[in-house]
Amino acid sequence: MTTEQLALLPLTEPDYSPDLTIAERFEAFHSANPHVAEALEALAAEWLAHHRKVGVKALVERLRWESGIQTQGDAYRINNSLVSHYARLLIARRPEWAERIETRRLHAA
Repeated sequence: MTTEQLALLPLTEPDYSPDLTIAERFEAFHSANPHVAEALEALAAEWLAHHRKVGVKALVERLRWESGIQTQGDAYRINNSLVSHYARLLIARRPEWAERIETRRLHAA
């Protein structure tokens, strides 16, 4: 899937409980917006077809940019604290990318 083919569906903001951990916030956000992971996976595949490594933060920024160009509403608002969880989700979905996706230590579970 190329960038031009991304189906940028609107985001659904979950109703977060104030006591949720970052991991729990990620699970709520991902459950409400599975299309975000699909779009990030498509962007990663496109990048990794030409490069050795990718940072998921760059993919999230690209997704934000694309959504701002392609939609009339607000650009995608994806909390930066969720990026490391998306990196791990992409690796879980595509284990062959484990050495190609940059990850950092999680600060909170």
